[in-house]
Amino acid sequence: MYPGLVIFLVAALAVLVGLSLGLLGGGGSILTVPLLVYVAGMEAKEAIATSLLVVGVTSAVATVAHARAGRVQWRTGLMFGGFAMVGAYLGGRVAAFLPGTLLLLAFALMMLATAWAMLRRPSGPAPTRAHDTLPWALVVGEGLVVGFVTGIVGAGGGFLVVPALVLLGGLPMPVAVGTSLVVIAMKSGAGLAGYLSSVSIDWATAGVVTAAAVAGALVGGRLVSRVHPDRLRVAFGWFVLVMGVVVLAQEVLALL
Repeated sequence: MYPGLVIFLVAALAVLVGLSLGLLGGGGSILTVPLLVYVAGMEAKEAIATSLLVVGVTSAVATVAHARAGRVQWRTGLMFGGFAMVGAYLGGRVAAFLPGTLLLLAFALMMLATAWAMLRRPSGPAPTRAHDTLPWALVVGEGLVVGFVTGIVGAGGGFLVVPALVLLGGLPMPVAVGTSLVVIAMKSGAGLAGYLSSVSIDWATAGVVTAAAVAGALVGGRLVSRVHPDRLRVAFGWFVLVMGVVVLAQEVLALL
């Protein structure tokens, strides 16, 4: 495939990354890492590091649209994000000592877990207002764990962050989506910092992918109030499930 066509295809698919972040508050890295590995031809660690850059910048831009619509709870997001940054930086440093194939296998399993979480039925009604007091121990624990996962496998963790914000912070779903973007932007930056100590990035390709993803995120931010979240969640869940199976199969076959 011609290099110019590859870049065009990568950019076109990157729009879906931003659309996912703008609409769902997550899913960016779930799409970005396979896109960069199997379409752009990057090595696993370079793809994960680049994914953290793309998702971090895109989430930061998407946060603006959600904040203007009143869908960001800054205190909760910054608190959760602060702890997640610590975990993400540690995860990025640990990943330097792990083989790329192992990271992709872990990423595929993360995709399957994400798909399961998206496809299962909600267990009860969503909260309608934020709690005045957050359970600090749970916030610290969830932030560190989600951040560590972000750093080590390049997953932005939006589909881990959103449920945590709903359950721990008592945020309604639209606000949880907007607030999760604050957390994702913070911990993606920290995870990237951990990776840059051992991985180089193709800044030209990263710039193209980021610009396309930002465009998609701006569209997603405008559509979030018009699309039924349950239908979108189920459709995207099946898409992530299929991609997870494909990535897992490719890596298992490579080991045989």
